Amino acid sequence: MNKVVESFYNSFLSEKVKEKSEVIIVYVAIVSFILHLLLIGLVNLHLITVTDHSKLLSNPISAIYTPFSFILIYEVYLLLYYLPKSTSIYIGKQYEIISLIVIRRIFKDLSKLEFSTNWFTIKNDILFTSDLVAILILFFLIFIFYKLVKNASTKGTETIKPEIEKFISLKKTIATCLVPIFLTLSIFSLGHWLYESFFSFSKIVTDIKDINTIFFDDFFTILILVDVLLLLFSFLHSDKFNRVIRNSGFIISTILIKLSFNTEGILNIVLIVIAILFGVIILKIHNLYESV
Repeated sequence: MNKVVESFYNSFLSEKVKEKSEVIIVYVAIVSFILHLLLIGLVNLHLITVTDHSKLLSNPISAIYTPFSFILIYEVYLLLYYLPKSTSIYIGKQYEIISLIVIRRIFKDLSKLEFSTNWFTIKNDILFTSDLVAILILFFLIFIFYKLVKNASTKGTETIKPEIEKFISLKKTIATCLVPIFLTLSIFSLGHWLYESFFSFSKIVTDIKDINTIFFDDFFTILILVDVLLLLFSFLHSDKFNRVIRNSGFIISTILIKLSFNTEGILNIVLIVIAILFGVIILKIHNLYESV
């Protein structure tokens, strides 16, 4: 069984596969960006007709949304790649994903800005401004998070015990199983959204929140379940209080990110910032425990 898992793991999540995936995603992102621009051009020239709610086809700036979606897919792959290697980096990838979702939303909302002296009285402009400020805060918090991870890794001198090796093997199994699950989920989510957006007459997708939660709402739900499972199995090799609190805190952080998809506006940004800030503080306190 271990040989089968190791074989599948090497086929999907090895260093060599990661490097190839990175190149493929870059080319796919470039091609998708060009195709999106061509489609917008055809719409503007009235060579093809789309419904009014297809806002992603109304402005060339909106085309940036598409390559960023593929970059997000690669970030999901990196999250699975780092899952067996480091719990902290795995959590950091979650933070990167939600930050990129906010950036993608900014690119989408650029086409809807209303330049006026009454900037702070227009809802879309206020949300755009809050997203800009949020990205600066999130970028800084993620920087601190990875700095704390690096400091902890340089101090760690523990030898890998047999039970830890088993835990790493378990994480490899989970990461390998998640690859087809997330691939299926992404295809289903994309197909469902395309149908509801362009072919369904009973439901029209007009809400920004709906577009930005495609795949990722369910994605973070699965991550919460995975995090809880890892927490339970972690008791088999360590019952140290600070590590239990750290892993539990990471779960709370992921739950807060998940809850942010059910909100919009300022509350959405506040939940995301609090989620990452909570993770940073938890990791900092954990590191202080380790240094005692």
